[in-house]
Amino acid sequence: MRVTIQRVSEASVTIDGKVKSSIGKGLLVLSGFEEADTQEDLEWMSSKIVNLRIFQDANEQMNLSVKDVNGDIILVSQFTLHALTKKGNRPSFIRAAKPDVAIPLYEKFILQLEKDLEKKIGTGEFGADMKIALINNGPVTINIDSKKKE
Repeated sequence: MRVTIQRVSEASVTIDGKVKSSIGKGLLVLSGFEEADTQEDLEWMSSKIVNLRIFQDANEQMNLSVKDVNGDIILVSQFTLHALTKKGNRPSFIRAAKPDVAIPLYEKFILQLEKDLEKKIGTGEFGADMKIALINNGPVTINIDSKKKE
């Protein structure tokens, strides 16, 4: 499982001209799933995201988590995080889970994040043509892979 986390001042997901989700201060999380992902990956990643200290404290040091600042999260499934670009110029997405595996993982990940954050999160819609708008605060963008745990 791979995620790209962006610390945002605001973010939204629009589908077919209608805003599906929007948040103020918080995190926009793009998530890509692979066939080998398990509940353990979901739990580890959720805990990492919710507790990642990337918000500034009173001394302008990154010491606070999204939970500490009562921030919000939007989670968007994005299979392209598993793009392989080693050969040629056309990315391969062979490592990305097919929808029959990815959709249940995405749904479980939503529930896990809500449990760990202790509130509802915003989402995109799996497989939809989404327009993502955000103001990246910092900018702060972090990539995490549950298989590498780094």
